[in-house]
Amino acid sequence: MAAEWQKVGLSQGEYEKIVSLLGREPNEVELGIFGVMWSEHCCYKNSKALLRRFPTQGERVLQGPGENAGVVDIGDGLAVAFKIESHNHPSAVEPYNGAATGVGGIVRDILSMGARPIALLNSLRFGDPADERVEELVEGVVAGAADYGNVLGVPTVGGELKFAPAYSGNPLVNVMCVGLMKKDALARGLAAGPGNPVIVFGGRTGRDGIHGATFASEELEGEGTGKSSSVPVGHPETEKLLIEACLELLTTDAVVGIQDLGAAGLTSSSCEMASRAGTGIELDVALVPRREEGMTPYEVMLSESQERMLVVVQRGKEAVVEEILQRWDLDYAIIGQVIEEPDLVVKEGSEVVARLPIRAIVDEAPEYQREGVEPPYLVKAREFTPADLPEPADYNETLLQLLASPNIASKEGVYSNFNYQAETVLVGPGSDAAVIRIPGTKKAIAVTSDVNGRYCYLDPYQGGMAAVAEAARNLVCAGAEPLALTDGLNFGNPEKPDIYWQLEQAVEGISRACEDLQIPVVSGNVSLYNETGGQAVYPTPIVGMVGLLENYEDHLTQGFKNPGDLIVLLGETKEELGGSEYLAVCHGLVAGRPPRVDLEGERKLQSLCLAAARERLLNSAHDCAEGGLLVTLVESCLTATPEPLGAELAFASSLPVVSTFFAESQGRIVVSLPEENLSRLQELAAQWDVPLQVLGRVAPARLEVRLLETGVQEPLIDLEVATLAQRWGVR
Repeated sequence: MAAEWQKVGLSQGEYEKIVSLLGREPNEVELGIFGVMWSEHCCYKNSKALLRRFPTQGERVLQGPGENAGVVDIGDGLAVAFKIESHNHPSAVEPYNGAATGVGGIVRDILSMGARPIALLNSLRFGDPADERVEELVEGVVAGAADYGNVLGVPTVGGELKFAPAYSGNPLVNVMCVGLMKKDALARGLAAGPGNPVIVFGGRTGRDGIHGATFASEELEGEGTGKSSSVPVGHPETEKLLIEACLELLTTDAVVGIQDLGAAGLTSSSCEMASRAGTGIELDVALVPRREEGMTPYEVMLSESQERMLVVVQRGKEAVVEEILQRWDLDYAIIGQVIEEPDLVVKEGSEVVARLPIRAIVDEAPEYQREGVEPPYLVKAREFTPADLPEPADYNETLLQLLASPNIASKEGVYSNFNYQAETVLVGPGSDAAVIRIPGTKKAIAVTSDVNGRYCYLDPYQGGMAAVAEAARNLVCAGAEPLALTDGLNFGNPEKPDIYWQLEQAVEGISRACEDLQIPVVSGNVSLYNETGGQAVYPTPIVGMVGLLENYEDHLTQGFKNPGDLIVLLGETKEELGGSEYLAVCHGLVAGRPPRVDLEGERKLQSLCLAAARERLLNSAHDCAEGGLLVTLVESCLTATPEPLGAELAFASSLPVVSTFFAESQGRIVVSLPEENLSRLQELAAQWDVPLQVLGRVAPARLEVRLLETGVQEPLIDLEVATLAQRWGVR
């Protein structure tokens, strides 16, 4: 029979440390509090030491890691708050509610900073889409995220959807939210001022989600199984009221600090707010509004019921807060006060049911620095060379096969479930980055998320760098200067040396890219133990990034615009097929070394693209990514406006044809432009020392590709746009 400390997810050593800190054994409520607060999900005990390696400072950073979300200055007295958060385990067990509450939780994080949520992105990973269980997971997750976001009226403007067998038992559901605020309206989660009252408001507290943080810090037992009682249920109608009430509250001078009740519920919010302020907090759980009878103090403190906020109010100004909450028809109660003694004191009426030092709960949480070991599978994976593969018999069919791959095919069938139509949304899903206009200004922000899990599986250091580089490239393809990023680190069990090695290498790669590209990390989330039956997901460090356009009229999209425009490749293709979609789809291989990231080359390429966008030389720009050059070109053809277009290409290459077409070399952008702008683009390319190659022209209805100096007169690719569209799955 499991010991009590095992039941709350603690190790024997951790329990012994708790006894030593307290000088006594904890009671049931206290043990439950330590169980959730010392879980990986809440205290990052296996990742905290690694996260300190991230660069977090920058001239635009107003709030970095340590608060509910990061905040960056975008000028004109305005700021943007943003963060990414995972809801992986809940979504594996209850896809609809897991995804829905993931949206609700990240929205409240943004709200806690004083920002109005203006955009959502979803970064999703699933197993083989042909698997019936995977199909159910996709449908449930998409429906849950869409329904919740649509009711809130916050547009879902972008994200990713990828598939691989490694995610079969453990899908990844990461949600990013972006909010807009006045720079001087920045709010924080502080329980300051002894004697100030503490108010909980929003949804009533029930038994849903108890031990959700602990559940998210364990491996799943088996495919489609788990603790459904650990998954809370979302009520977006309540959250919609909560948004307006919070934003109104924060315009008053009554609020000292505010935080949402997310993972670990009332426990984490109260302890974290007190810890930041160096105070204590006293709560009476008997006063907490409930929707279930007979709840124990243990259940009230650990409940993860949704749509709840905790606010510390200036003493004497309770009536100001109460009037606003009543007007927005939200349940609320004064449940305690800030105290000078730095303890968490939990009462039930007059009885004290828990008394713990805040420092012991928060600051003394365990922190592990493990020894990583390179996984043995990499030895065999690195033995691959492209020379081992037969040349495609028919490049037309190979291209069509790639276009039909679930990782490349159009995601319109998924994002059509989401409401992304809004007056401020200039570019929605389906381009490299979404673009959102800032009302009352000429400014716009661009937002994106990116990572290639296969790259990270084969080389987590290069994969981490590539995630940062590609996210930044996505933004400059939209005409935006990258400002800062949020990271969602999704990995397996860190207690296994090979998994810890993946995590450490990925963090190093992200850190290196951030330093070189001068893009700070301002917020993020760590989700470990993403394993089912001992099988870990691909290491998947998702990078969400925000960029700024000073003039929204400078924004670009990936689709071609005009027949006759020149098509130009910026950057250089190399013989890099390792980890490519071509290998996976056409040869069933996940092998080789993924593309190398040249950070100096990235800086130059991105500076060139931004300069060209600001001079309005370009009609489109599209980052070369999964599938390589040909897939990038087809995507620009099929997302052309107002209707799909083709291209006539004829260019030279010193590489083998298969690498020319399908290698996924980093640091490349395909642009289109009027011929009269070419000379100026060439001048800029020379200035930034970026390779430039004219590939051909935009054409009306066919894609034809010839490689010069191959001795082959007929085009290697000759397909109607309608055929490409049919395989890709668009219009």
